[in-house]
Amino acid sequence: MTTLSIVIPAKNESAGLSLLLPKLKASYPHAEILVINDGSTDDTADVCKKYKVSVVSHPESKGNGAAIKTGARNATGNIIIFMDADGQHKPEDIPRLLEKFNMGYDMVVGARKASTHASLFRRIANSIYNKLASFMTGYQIDDLTSGFRAVNRKKFLQFLYLLPNGFSYPTTSTMAFFRSGYSVGYLPIEAAQREGKSHISILKDGVRFFTIILKIGALFSPMRLFIPVSLVLFFTGLIYYSYTYFTYSRFTNMSALLFMSSLFMFMMGIISEQISSLHYKSIGHEEDQEH
Repeated sequence: MTTLSIVIPAKNESAGLSLLLPKLKASYPHAEILVINDGSTDDTADVCKKYKVSVVSHPESKGNGAAIKTGARNATGNIIIFMDADGQHKPEDIPRLLEKFNMGYDMVVGARKASTHASLFRRIANSIYNKLASFMTGYQIDDLTSGFRAVNRKKFLQFLYLLPNGFSYPTTSTMAFFRSGYSVGYLPIEAAQREGKSHISILKDGVRFFTIILKIGALFSPMRLFIPVSLVLFFTGLIYYSYTYFTYSRFTNMSALLFMSSLFMFMMGIISEQISSLHYKSIGHEEDQEH
């Protein structure tokens, strides 16, 4: 029997929850609604109690990713809907997510239309992240950072240990699903204006997202990361060697360093690829045992 859990991470989101929870209770009376109260200092817990939804509270704030992990561990449904508490994600879009999910996907992401991003800077930043992540995985990624998604709970739990405690859990989980050969789909959505103040720092978390993409690329698609770097070093060395040979008729230490660095990068890519294959072989073996 298919069951549904709606997991909502929340930190000082009483205003958003006051509007969101009654809609969810009315529209999905049989779903498990689970709010993860991440060390809130407002009346978030009281709002959850008022609308009689399940709540798990962190004694202190651990981060959005940590709240997601707590929610996934405590959810009882076969399918989990993750959504924000700030009112950006509309309950009316949940049936559309589930409809697409039931077409055979393991994860369906609500991809925000470009016009609904809060600012031009975020629109440009998200476009860059999506293109870089698409290159790393070899798949088209429409919205890397959206927190509105439907997932197969059992498969999502396989990657909890990889998820950071901060705001980049969507990045990591999306790329992990792609690399594991699981099906990921995208559904265009209109994101509403959030209630209250955002907890994301554009500069700090932007750098963190970029770092996470590189880390995940190194773990899941190593050759896509190391080969371009190796080629850049090789051709830089070749160009520099050509210049010094025709100008000074000699082979310089810098040329040798660039060629050796290129070789080392290539070898690191091969080793990383082997480690990555072993990692996913163990995940596939665990899934086969469950069947």
